[in-house]
Amino acid sequence: FRKGELRIQGLTFEDAGMYQCIAENAHGIIYANAELKIVASPPTFELNPMKKKILAAKGGRVIIECKPKAAPKPKFSWSKGTELLVNGSRIHIWDDGSLEIINVTKLDEGRYTCFAENNRGKANSTGVLEMTEATRITLAPLNVDVTVGENATMQCIASHDPTLDLTFIWSLNGFVIDFEKEHEHYERNVM
Repeated sequence: FRKGELRIQGLTFEDAGMYQCIAENAHGIIYANAELKIVASPPTFELNPMKKKILAAKGGRVIIECKPKAAPKPKFSWSKGTELLVNGSRIHIWDDGSLEIINVTKLDEGRYTCFAENNRGKANSTGVLEMTEATRITLAPLNVDVTVGENATMQCIASHDPTLDLTFIWSLNGFVIDFEKEHEHYERNVM
């Protein structure tokens, strides 16, 4: 232990109370107080429910968060519909309760439920996973050699899920171009 540090292991409700630290030497004595509160509650999703709709790109990776309020830390389990999920090559349940799915396919769509349980009780929350088509660059910008003073045009075309909006962002050497501020120099044509 470091000097002046008090460590309590395996806290119980009897450990709650007002603690006082006294530091003393030949020149005097000083005091400091702190209250230790012991928190215990069953899992609840009232403050942080699961998202009702989760989108995942086809062939991509998705993490579905499960963050109930609970003390002590709960144990987590997941189901898809009525099927209990276990860790495998594509599915992993993290210690914090999150569910990760890689190489998402159409078969992964459905209702996912997170169950949280501690020695105070249990709760669950459900969300629906929907798959979208992955966004892909179908025509990438090409290197261009232009004489100083002339105009240059660079193209970028992407395919995307029709149910989602698509935004193109251009950057120069890592800095995003602000087309409103630099409209005299840069022009964006959206086709």
